[in-house]
Amino acid sequence: MWRDWSRHINIHSAGGKMPEYTIVSFNIRGRCEAARMLLADQGLEWKDEFVTIDTWLQGDLKAKAVFGQLPVFKDGGLTLYQSNAILRHLARKHGLYGKDLNDQSCIDMMNDGVEDLRIKYLQLIYKNYEEGKDAYIKSLPAEFKYFENVLGQKKYGNGFLVGNKISFADYNLVDLLCNHLVLAPGCLAEFPLLSAYVKRISSRPRIQAFLSSDAHKNRPINGNGKQ
Repeated sequence: MWRDWSRHINIHSAGGKMPEYTIVSFNIRGRCEAARMLLADQGLEWKDEFVTIDTWLQGDLKAKAVFGQLPVFKDGGLTLYQSNAILRHLARKHGLYGKDLNDQSCIDMMNDGVEDLRIKYLQLIYKNYEEGKDAYIKSLPAEFKYFENVLGQKKYGNGFLVGNKISFADYNLVDLLCNHLVLAPGCLAEFPLLSAYVKRISSRPRIQAFLSSDAHKNRPINGNGKQ
């Protein structure tokens, strides 16, 4: 069962003006937290509008959703659904999509890899947590090695998934790995480059402030309370 939260609005604005962006979602980290991390790191302002399950079950919001699901992302007159489309939109607008078409294709490739892992994680959380948790954790080295190998191709293992600048795929991967570190705190112990990568990006000043904020810490990772 989904937990129910009171509907409320959080505004993330440093300058007192109305934010440029709005995220409509359940009051969980879920698939939205990577976009929030991106916005925070880039010094961008946004508004969170949280929806309760009771409101969602009334059907009006669901009927308007292109694919019948949250989150919703609003950028002026543009309304988007699908979390990866939201990340790509922000990446195009704010220079987080590589330096050329080759970089963009490689970033897409890496993000598809992140999505593959996220789907497996969500299947565990929502469909097979009690019975499948141990087997899932044992399978993680086979999943993480691909990302470790990518970082190993960089000089000294430093830097980002693609090129010399952070991309939306980096935010997405770090968010997902942080979730896994809650699920299995030692899961990156065998992957020094990946472990250092998470620490390096999480230590960027604005990301560090975001991850330390009450808004982030008090949001459950998933809607059923399992993590």
